[in-house]
Amino acid sequence: MLPGGLPALIAAAGDRTTWRFVEFFTATIRNPHTREAYAHAVGRLLAWCEGRGLCDLRAITPVVVAAYIEQLPGSKPTIKQHLSAIRQCLDWLITGGVLETNPAASVRGPTYVIRKGKTPVLDTGQTRALLEAIDTESITGLRDRALIGAMVYSFARVSAVIGMRVEDYYPNGKRWWFRLHEKGGKFHEVPAHHKAEAYMDAYLEAVGIAADPKGPLFRTVDRERHLTNRRMHRNDAIRMIKRRGRGVHLPPGICCHTFRATGITAYLANGGTIEHAQAIPAHESPRTTKLYDRTSDAITLDEIERILI
Repeated sequence: MLPGGLPALIAAAGDRTTWRFVEFFTATIRNPHTREAYAHAVGRLLAWCEGRGLCDLRAITPVVVAAYIEQLPGSKPTIKQHLSAIRQCLDWLITGGVLETNPAASVRGPTYVIRKGKTPVLDTGQTRALLEAIDTESITGLRDRALIGAMVYSFARVSAVIGMRVEDYYPNGKRWWFRLHEKGGKFHEVPAHHKAEAYMDAYLEAVGIAADPKGPLFRTVDRERHLTNRRMHRNDAIRMIKRRGRGVHLPPGICCHTFRATGITAYLANGGTIEHAQAIPAHESPRTTKLYDRTSDAITLDEIERILI
């Protein structure tokens, strides 16, 4: 669970504390990336405390946690994530009767408010150029176009798209739908845009994997350019996007999230509402959706150009 095993402070507190500590990471956190990040954050605090002679969990006070947070290097979001992980872990120890109070509860992290996302966004022409430049005479090209199309037209995270099985692209009435695998084991269903549907149909017809409904929808390609049974990884997707982007001279900063932001911006620019833009990607808050909205960028530039000097 932790790279160096159980922290000494936890092991010294006895079996009850040890099991409660282990339960926090194994029973309450399902996402392996979140588990790894939280384990790193909590383990780092405990190692810091041990290095300063603290040999009992009850010796960790709000002042100690505040001092630790104050010297913690990294960006504000990283520090806030560390503090959140520490709070949640200590809360779990409280509910298990290990601690009476949470020393991190009153500690304030750095102020960090995002009003506008930094994800690069493509305009309509750039997005169309990217999709049209993909060579669809190959299985790789059909796959890549279908993958990008799914992200653009459903505002989906790359992990949700590559997590799909073949059966997660399915007919519902007269239209086809995507069943996206979201965080926390949740599913989100959204109708496929007619262009995304065309891209997906062309891909599936070429690769012939319809008979494997439980298999991964987006798969890797071997050296002979044959489709494998192995699911694409998000790193495979980002390498593909960077390569495709260079081919049509797109900004080097584009990433998987670019297509989520591009789709939302295009939708809002064409009269879509923020409420529906929030519902399509299943955002919990409209503030999250607004981070992907770049429609105001053009408005701001138009206004600036009014300064005639």
